[in-house]
Amino acid sequence: MMVELYTKVRGNGPWLVMLHGLFGSGDNLGGIARILENDFRTLLVDLRNHGRSPHAPSMTYSEMAEDVFAVMDRENIVEACVFGHSMGGKTAMTMALSKPDRVTKLVVGDIAPVPYDGHHARVLEGLHAVAMVGPQSRAEAEAILAPYVEEEGVLNFLMTNWRRQQDGRWGWRVNLDVILRQYSEIAAGMNSAVYGGPVLFLRGANSDYIQAQHRERILELFPAATVKTIGGTGHWLHAEKPDLVARSVKRFLEQ
Repeated sequence: MMVELYTKVRGNGPWLVMLHGLFGSGDNLGGIARILENDFRTLLVDLRNHGRSPHAPSMTYSEMAEDVFAVMDRENIVEACVFGHSMGGKTAMTMALSKPDRVTKLVVGDIAPVPYDGHHARVLEGLHAVAMVGPQSRAEAEAILAPYVEEEGVLNFLMTNWRRQQDGRWGWRVNLDVILRQYSEIAAGMNSAVYGGPVLFLRGANSDYIQAQHRERILELFPAATVKTIGGTGHWLHAEKPDLVARSVKRFLEQ
């Protein structure tokens, strides 16, 4: 069942659809969107169970891709370039593989079309621990979550999801129950279709999400793909070096 997603549109030029990663929202891509808005009309999307978009009982990549296509239909976008980071990158890849005529170029931020094991296990454990206690302040929630998260930047990012709900009580803005239940789907690899259009994979130099052994699978599904490494960055490369990431995206899309 399709979910009507929350979106923001900014800038002028050809369309660029931008998809965030797990636990994120379209706002997380605002840094590079601001840099690109003079050259592209960016569509920042909150995927289902994230941000201001509705919650839903499942979140397979085919479902998330169809949600985004529905947004494109709503905005009368026949085809567009698509940028996706992490989970959003897998959603973007699914879009290109399932309806290649609607994706003109694809940029994937630090994720490969392969299954991943346990990357978020500790974080999910911490988010669940906070939910079980139900603290009614941001400071209390952060104190519970902190032992589960090594990097301060990741902790701060996760805490943007601890919000006061409509009933006045504090809770996670993401649909944690569904994310926990569907995590095997979120960590899954891509199917065996092929997208022949131009694809740029951006990997963080200090990240282990795109590895040498993933090259064969990348080229099986995306034979025209190239991989570029962003030095001095980890998995959150767009937040760590937005200028460099934005320049890399712009150069690729304008080729």
